[in-house]
Amino acid sequence: MIQRKQKSVIFYSRPYKQKGWISIKQPINFAHRGASAYCPENTMAAFAKALALGATGIETDVQRTRDGKIVLIHDESLARTAGLNQFVKDTDYDEVAKLDAGSWFDPEFGTEQVPLLEQLLELVKNTDTIVNLELKNGVFLYEGMEQQVIDKVQAYGLSERIIISSFNHYSLALCKQLAPEIRTGILYMEGLYEPWAYAKTLQASALHANKHAILPEWVEGAALNGIAYHPWTVNDPAEMVSLVDAGVAGIITDYPDRLVQVLQSRGA
Repeated sequence: MIQRKQKSVIFYSRPYKQKGWISIKQPINFAHRGASAYCPENTMAAFAKALALGATGIETDVQRTRDGKIVLIHDESLARTAGLNQFVKDTDYDEVAKLDAGSWFDPEFGTEQVPLLEQLLELVKNTDTIVNLELKNGVFLYEGMEQQVIDKVQAYGLSERIIISSFNHYSLALCKQLAPEIRTGILYMEGLYEPWAYAKTLQASALHANKHAILPEWVEGAALNGIAYHPWTVNDPAEMVSLVDAGVAGIITDYPDRLVQVLQSRGA
């Protein structure tokens, strides 16, 4: 077991620099699918609400339509959040854009649509918000989607403020080949031995672990090797406190306002 030395734990936060992470004592407050506790997930309303609540990062999910548009939606199917029992990959964007992506959450959000990636990049381009783009390419591989996403990020000049994550680690390796300057985060559930060592094999910058797959000594081991921990999905303030005290570099949460309060209470 690694002996814990608080002074050696590095906290990484905004803004990112191309040649290294900034070391300051404030974990990134990633709003999970936007402020999804208050607005329908992965909508522009959720992203705007996240920023209003004090989020310093936004986490979202990336799929691709039949005609090649990059859209932000978690499920491979449009059924749960947009009411059409059809896969995103089998639907042209013109049809997707007509769907109601908000009423399932609350009727007041009936005008919300499934957004394009460009809409989110436009929202954050004049801020210092970190954006975590999770490529949902574990079920359908979406060949070539990595390059499409990278091209859009680079077109907006946002490479230094993007993290690309995925459960498909082959995809993450490809992203680093295509754009070494864009950081990547390894999504996983549990059971990786010395995950910081594995991260180095993929040139990944962060470990996006399930919140139950983290111990303080692992956080320190990762930090000592220059790898950040960004656990998900953490909504309980007590769990937030424990993870902040452990030295995680960011927390992915449905309630960014709760994390703001925790960080303030911890002197961040």
